[in-house]
Amino acid sequence: MNPQRERAAGERGTTRDRGASRRRGSELEDAILDAAWEVLVEHGYHGFTYEAVADRAGTSRPVLYRRWPHRDDLLLATLATYWRPIAIPDTGSLREDAIGFLRNADADRAGMITLMSVQLGDYFRATGTSLGELRDALLAPGQATPFEIIVGRAVGRGELPDVPRSSRIVNLPLDLLRHDMFMTMRAVPEEAIIQIVDEVWLPLLALPAAPPA
Repeated sequence: MNPQRERAAGERGTTRDRGASRRRGSELEDAILDAAWEVLVEHGYHGFTYEAVADRAGTSRPVLYRRWPHRDDLLLATLATYWRPIAIPDTGSLREDAIGFLRNADADRAGMITLMSVQLGDYFRATGTSLGELRDALLAPGQATPFEIIVGRAVGRGELPDVPRSSRIVNLPLDLLRHDMFMTMRAVPEEAIIQIVDEVWLPLLALPAAPPA
């Protein structure tokens, strides 16, 4: 299974429509994860059961149990498959990289975050976890955050001094973008993205915003 692979279950038809052929290995696992995603989108965490996923995938519950002994194991595997990395621009400018990344995140994550906040409400209540903790569970251990990468590149270019910085400040733009998504349940306007970078983040990094056009 390749977590970074593009998936479009809606365009490919449902897993049930594809029928239950004799599948093994990665082919079977991919079919199960496609089916699991369809079940999650349609029925939420409450309806995300071994029975529902096995039926949708055209396989048996023991097959799922062997791979994912607990339902939440299957849930995390499903989310990891569909939680594709967001492209990080490399324009040679800290400001343009930040704005470009937020645009990409806005386009790629608005629908996903709305879905997760609605369909995973029961999961968050049952486990006592937050979206941030779930997001961290989907990241590889020790993996740099997108804004750590963006700031690191700026330091390497000499655009920023190489000094210690709070992770909260470094990652603030994406945190603010997510906050706006949750508050409005829709994509964040371009004007707000630019304000996050120019009026909040760059001043915290002791950099001037772009001059008015």
